[in-house]
Formats: sequence, C-alpha cells, structure tokens
Amino acid sequence: MGMFCYQCQEASKGTGCTSRGVCGKTDDLANMQDLLIYVLKGISIYATRARKLGVENQEINKFVANGLFMTITNANFDKTRFIETITKALELREVIKSELLNAGGVIEGNLPECATWIGNTSEFESKSMNVGVLKTENEDVRSLRELVIYGIKGIAAYTEHGYNLGYENNDIYAYMQKGLTQTTNDSLSVDELVALVLECGKYGVDAMALLDEANTTTYGNPEISKVNIGVRNNPAILISGHDLKDMEELLKQTEGSGVDVYTHSEMLPANYYPAFKKYSNLVGNYGNAWWKQDSEFESFNGPILMTTNCITPPKNSYKDRVYTTGAAGFDGMKHIPDRKDGNAKDFSAIIEHAKKCSAPIEIERGEIVGGFAHNQVLALADKVVDAVKTGAIKRFFVMAGCDGRMKGREYYTEFAKELPNDTVILTAGCAKYRYNKLELGDIGGIPRVLDAGQCNDSYSLVVIAMKLQEVFGLDDINELPITYNIAWYEQKAVIVLLALLHLGVKNIHLGPTLPAFLSPNVVNVLVENFGIAGIGTVEEDIKMFMV
Repeated sequence: MGMFCYQCQEASKGTGCTSRGVCGKTDDLANMQDLLIYVLKGISIYATRARKLGVENQEINKFVANGLFMTITNANFDKTRFIETITKALELREVIKSELLNAGGVIEGNLPECATWIGNTSEFESKSMNVGVLKTENEDVRSLRELVIYGIKGIAAYTEHGYNLGYENNDIYAYMQKGLTQTTNDSLSVDELVALVLECGKYGVDAMALLDEANTTTYGNPEISKVNIGVRNNPAILISGHDLKDMEELLKQTEGSGVDVYTHSEMLPANYYPAFKKYSNLVGNYGNAWWKQDSEFESFNGPILMTTNCITPPKNSYKDRVYTTGAAGFDGMKHIPDRKDGNAKDFSAIIEHAKKCSAPIEIERGEIVGGFAHNQVLALADKVVDAVKTGAIKRFFVMAGCDGRMKGREYYTEFAKELPNDTVILTAGCAKYRYNKLELGDIGGIPRVLDAGQCNDSYSLVVIAMKLQEVFGLDDINELPITYNIAWYEQKAVIVLLALLHLGVKNIHLGPTLPAFLSPNVVNVLVENFGIAGIGTVEEDIKMFMV
C-alpha cells in the first residue's frame, strides 16, 4: 500500500485511496501530508503545555492553521512546499519547546514520538510512510481521531480567512492544538473522544462566527444581488476559492488596467458584498462548481487565480495560466507569495499575463440571484414568518455543502426539481450549483432558493434557524419545519456538520455517501444520538420529509 487516505467523499471504493488519490494526489505527496500532520501534532503538544504557563506564540498559532489548511482535499499538490513546511515545522517545534522550558515547564513522562522525532529531508520519505492514518490500529479510535482532525482542518481554513482580515481568537487556536494533542493520547476512552468531537463542533461555530464578523465588518453585509453569468469582450482574470482578502487586493490592482475580473465556484458570493460592487471591472461569475474547471478554465482563455482549495490536476493546455496563492499549490504552477510587513500581495504578474490573453468564451448568459445571508434574510423575517404561518411555505430544506464529480450527486438536482412548490431551499457552499440555475420560481416574492454564500456561510443558515426558533417560541430547534439534506465532500463540510451537532440539530441526512472514515460503531453512535442518516431515492426521501 503506497498511501492511505479517506478524508473526502471520493475515497476509492468507499473505503480509501491506497495508490493514488481520486483527487489526483500521488502516494508520496499523500504521505508527505501525513508527515506534516504528524509534526504539527508534536508542535501542538508543546504549545498546549506552554499555554498553561502563559506562553502564546502567534507565529506558531498561524503556522499550525496554515499547515492544516494545506492538507485539505484539493488544496495543495506541491511536494516541494510540503518538504519546506515540514522543515520549518521541526524548527518551530524546538522553538516552542524552548519557550515551554524557559517559562518553567518540565517535560515529564514518555512523549509521543511526534514531539521528539528529528529528521533531515533525506529521511522525510521513509518516515512519511509510517505515520499515517492506519498507525492507529483500533478502528473506532482511529475513526474518532480522524473525525476530530478533519473537523480541525475545517476550522483551520476558516481561521486563516479570518486572520487574513485581522480577526483572531486565541481560544480557537488553543482548541485546535489541544485537539491535535489529544489524538496522540492512547489513554482516552471512546466516550472522551466523542466529547472531543462535539467540542470540535463548538469551536467550529466560533470560527464561522468570527469569520462572518470579519467578512461583514470589512466588506458589509451581503445583499440580494443579481449576478451576471455572461462575459464582456475584455481580457480577464478568473478568481476561485474562498479568500475575500485576495479578492479585494486583486480588484484594487486590476482597477483601471483594462483587465476584468470574474468569480468562479466558491468565490461567487463575493458578488453579494457591497464593498466589491464599486469595482466596475468585476463582471460577474463564470462557470460552475470546482470540478468543472477542466473545461471552464480552458474556455476562459485568461489566467486563473486559485486562492484556496478546490484545485483539480490541470490540463497542459491551460496549466501555465493557473496561479496559486496562500495555502494552495500545485507542482509547476506559479505561486504568488504571502503578504509581508502588512503590504498587499503583488498580483502584477497575473495582471500582465491577462493583458496578453483573449477575452473569455461565453458559455452561458443571464443572471443568478444570491446574497441571502442572515442579515438579509432577517430583514425579510416578517415576510418569511407570515408565509409560514399562512401555510404558503410548508417547509425549508437546508441543502448546503459541497458539489463533486460523483454521478450520484444528480440526486440533488432531481431533489430540488421534485420538491413541492410550497418549499424553500436554504443553501451555502458549492452544492448550490446543482440547482441554482433551475427555474424554481418564488413564493410571494421569496425566491425558492436562498443562497447564503460560501460553505463557511452555513453559519448564516444556523442564525436564520435560531431566529425562526425564537420568533415561533419553540423550545427545540428541531421543532422547526426545517429538513437538513446536506451534500458533503471535504473537511470544511465536516466542521459544518459537527457545528450543527453541537447546536443540537438532529436528523441530518448526509450524502451522496456517508464518510468512509466513520467506522460502523461510530456511525451507530451518530445514528442513536443524533439521528444521522444517508440518502435514498428522491421520491422516497421527499415523501418521508414532507410527512
């Protein structure tokens, strides 16, 4: 077995990728990601102990978050970057160890090897093959440990976007490092690991709330917006991913240059923010979900900026037009360095590249509507509540989450088509692309698809649900006429799920398949305690949900 990875929904044969990831990562790259996680656990052991003595190292806090983000599915395929990051991680581990000792800490007992192993780059390859997921032999313990780690990876992604805008919470960093540390603790019982999973959900809520504050304070509250999906006859840059700070800096640097900017996939919701609407060269959105980029990047003609995860192995015909930045990376692609000394990133190279390219080929025309984050929906609260009270709206369906390549995801398109006309879909994340261009109409002026934004904006859907609970005077959020039928793909969807469980939401349906990293016993725990279930046929599920 060259590798073992089962962190995403596309895990081979529903069990795990063992020779090459379905995502495209090679076995040596997968193993190097495992080695990075291994060393980050070692850093976290010392950082967690040092924090108890008043030591808070912000460089390490950010480094651990960024390192975790790099290992999210489809984020970084650049082995050289991983080797450099592991090397830096070993150095920082010794720094925080020294700070712990200088603060009066005592290193006692048998430390896990991840806190003591010292290797040079020539040893990384062999070591990486022995520190992965399967090192934990007990299937249930392994399942719960990985559930915690994948949840923390999701938190790390949202945390990085927040600190790029100047918003941080040291309690979130502390949990991330505590959680990583606890996954090395062989004395924890299954019940203690379950508690750690639920605690992960709590900090997931905190991370999403902090990012929501960062985004809305910086760029204003998303507004109901009609987004153009056609093109203009100018050279252009396509920006994908999730980082709004990158979006802002790119728009500023392209303004007046003759280069247009289009959003792709998860960057679509940038079009909803008031601060970005002032840029006349922000044209609209081009294309669909991340997995269609092999054809859509081809026809775009201009350069593409990948700000975060959701990269697929590129075709040679357009690989030289793709740039990465932040935690994203791919071997052979040009990488735009991080900010230094408070200065903006330098996007001049991609802008000059764009000027030499043809305008995008039009692949569709028209507009799509979005911008229904919590502030906007709460502004319509009276209208929504009246529609529920009069029976005009019988039920809401939360269909947030991810899209992906699996044919079974056609279920979500058909599900949306077949829903009764007195139902409303609440969505966030790229799952929306399965139905956001359907003609589903409205209910008394309320669109039947309310798009809150990116996957992290699932927080908005929670805020909306809690407000409705308050308005209707209900003791339990599960008494609302809301059904959760969520599509998942990667680790940010995992933290959204854990956040919902922490908030007490039950009977969530998860598809198109249940995670491979959930052992049968862990699935039973989730079923018995939270009512987690998979999906069936469209007809059977709608009949069940509408009872």
